[in-house]
Amino acid sequence: MSSAGPKILFITASRIGDAVLSTGLLAHLVRIHPGCRITVACGTAAAALFEAAPNVERVIAMVKRKRAGHWLDLWRATCGTFWSLVVDLRGSVLGWLVPTLRRRIIKSSWEPKHRTIHLAALLGIEAQRPVLWTSPEAEAEAARLIPDGTPVLALGPTANWGAKQWPAERFAELARRLTASDGILPGARVALFGAAAERESVRALLDSVPDGRLIDLVGRCDLGVAAACLRRASLYIGNDSGLMHMAAAAGIPTLGLFGPSSEVFYGPCGVRTASVRGPRSFEDICHAPDFDHRSSACMMLDLEVGTVVEAAAALLRS
Repeated sequence: MSSAGPKILFITASRIGDAVLSTGLLAHLVRIHPGCRITVACGTAAAALFEAAPNVERVIAMVKRKRAGHWLDLWRATCGTFWSLVVDLRGSVLGWLVPTLRRRIIKSSWEPKHRTIHLAALLGIEAQRPVLWTSPEAEAEAARLIPDGTPVLALGPTANWGAKQWPAERFAELARRLTASDGILPGARVALFGAAAERESVRALLDSVPDGRLIDLVGRCDLGVAAACLRRASLYIGNDSGLMHMAAAAGIPTLGLFGPSSEVFYGPCGVRTASVRGPRSFEDICHAPDFDHRSSACMMLDLEVGTVVEAAAALLRS
């Protein structure tokens, strides 16, 4: 990169899913600012998403501190640079405090439109599809974990809120039906993704996949390797989560399962993606008189396995 390229500060999300949805905007900045030098500030969970991104010379992982001390840390790390452009997708005060030629600071919006549309409006452009960047090392490790062979059904059975986590037993039945001799992926291997702390919540699924066909990646690879592994799958099905957005960005057919979250705002965004839910809409669930946002009980029990099987088949036919 040219040392004379513009310096861009890109402040994005703490959560993985929101960070993934911002990657298309970052890729756009790289395209229109050749030779730019980018510093990305994001949450620690999402930092690995940007380590292999082009033109990114620094990733600042923000460690949350009391009294918003992490924002003071970020100001100290960035106030000594005169930036060409600051893009703040958090709508923070910091975007106004660092010296820059131009600043683009997002404002909250409750309009019923996808998050990528909201982000793109900040720069006055059309919505940008998310992308994934992976290192050669991550690709090599993914090839070791998922060697070439029979097709791979990737499943993301976890979520950051129990209410939007479809039961592990239903994922098990789904995998059985999709990989059966008369399924859409007969004899496929099944790759399971998730964090180590989520392992026991999906035990029923882990125990259900026959020996020789299970690729157990729950808590066993970092985010960069997980991204590379997703690229080796034939189909991804999972709850509304960061992994779902990563799968869509990887370019594989991706089916998102929704309940008490909105596919209008956060549906998977990619070339071949779809969303499915039970008969109740997001509003039916979250505006019901007995809705409790503090509850971790599953709110997706009306989503039947057969409905997901049909949606998956339709996606692969598309």
